[in-house]
Amino acid sequence: MPTPTDHQDLVMLHGWGMNAAVWDACPADTWNGLNQHRIDLPGHGHSPFPPALDSLWTWADACLDAAPDQAVWLGWSLGGLVALAAALRAPKRVTGLVLLTATPRFVRAADWTPAMPETTLDQFHQELTADPAATLARFLALQVRGSDAAREVLRTLREALANRPDPNPAALSLGLDLLRDEDLRGRLPDLRCPALWLFGDHDALVPAKVAERIEILMPGARTQVIAGAAHAPHLSHPVETARAIRSFLAEPAT
Repeated sequence: MPTPTDHQDLVMLHGWGMNAAVWDACPADTWNGLNQHRIDLPGHGHSPFPPALDSLWTWADACLDAAPDQAVWLGWSLGGLVALAAALRAPKRVTGLVLLTATPRFVRAADWTPAMPETTLDQFHQELTADPAATLARFLALQVRGSDAAREVLRTLREALANRPDPNPAALSLGLDLLRDEDLRGRLPDLRCPALWLFGDHDALVPAKVAERIEILMPGARTQVIAGAAHAPHLSHPVETARAIRSFLAEPAT
């Protein structure tokens, strides 16, 4: 893999309810030498949300349309699910994956216990209909719970939301559907590009124990758990996150 000094292209996808402004809070040298392509997910930030964007795969296609011909893709949370779909959809265009507190299946199952209960997402759905703003606020609080820098990260996430248009309620609803229904575990062995999975050991949404499952499903992938981090390690622990990403990008291609 080319090193960061080769001005490698990096596609950056944010999480549910957020927008690309969230990357502004990362120290500038986090992405040193990388050509950043910060893409708003459909219906988030400045991205439109036409009716045809009704599935994970159409979301991946929309992001591919906005991305360079070849790049490493970094996806945070829901953005990680979209990045995985893009890599499966267009394997020649995705040269590497950085999955930041992401998981191939977000909800719990009998054979997938390190995950959130489905009832949690169902409750978000119910609350979203009644009060989208309050639902987003509650989700932000869950993202920082347990973090060493919870207060600062929460402030950063709120500022990112305020910097761009509110997300489309229909996009938020579909995003919750994707988190509840999608299961890409069986497709992970089809991925051939290098992959780095980063987790926070205090994450209340994507438990760090997912790393153990990824090591079984993708034996060639690299996994790392960042101590003291919750669901947004790039904001709470930017030095550790940047170090892990740089080390991954510096690895020679195999």
